[in-house]
Amino acid sequence: ASAAVERSRYLAFFDECGDHSLKNIDQDFPVFVLATIVIEREVYVEQAVPAFAALKVASWNHEGVNIHNREIRKASGDFSFLQNATRRAAFLPAVSALVEDIPFHLFITAVRKDQHLKRYGAVADNPYQLALKFTMERIVHLLESTGETALPIIAEARGANEDKELEAAFYRVMTHGTDFVPASRFNRLSCPITFRRKYDNIVGTQLADLCAHPSARKILFPNKPNIAFNSVQPKLYQKNGISGWKVFP
Repeated sequence: ASAAVERSRYLAFFDECGDHSLKNIDQDFPVFVLATIVIEREVYVEQAVPAFAALKVASWNHEGVNIHNREIRKASGDFSFLQNATRRAAFLPAVSALVEDIPFHLFITAVRKDQHLKRYGAVADNPYQLALKFTMERIVHLLESTGETALPIIAEARGANEDKELEAAFYRVMTHGTDFVPASRFNRLSCPITFRRKYDNIVGTQLADLCAHPSARKILFPNKPNIAFNSVQPKLYQKNGISGWKVFP
């Protein structure tokens, strides 16, 4: 990594919700969401990492647990203590406060898979690659508006083949640009992407995970109460008419 990347002002973390397959679409959850958080390196080190550690030590007496939305919702695994209503009533607001207190920019890109497939059929793009493209178009805007050119990106690993495909799709965007952002704007940036497993216990991907599912629910069930989304919504990137919230099609 170049010195600029090692000293970058921001770090970015990807996490996704829903699967990106167009073959067997889950009719109860026909959406793929890519959540990206862009956070200042200093805030990450001095605030986010210690805040997550403090919550974990308070809940488990150590910091070796991944904060994972799915297990929280199901009160399973490390989160089975949430079956106890009293403990649940204390833990959930603590998680919301965690998200609210940490300053970061949030980008949510969602692909409604059923509508996408209906519209494009056999030529429909892979939802993950599509979401990646839309997300990077917006991140370019953030970097340009802050005068930054370096942004290390950490994505949650899923499998060797999927990660390779995603990396290739990512570098295609960075090399060739998109329909809306020419290659010249991406070429000025240095955005190395790294894939890390869940058990690496990375705070940034856990923070992105906490934003992904409430956003997916907001898209699927806009009128249902969604307390978690209330903590997430103020973090959405919004600048000069560019919004961090994108639902396609």
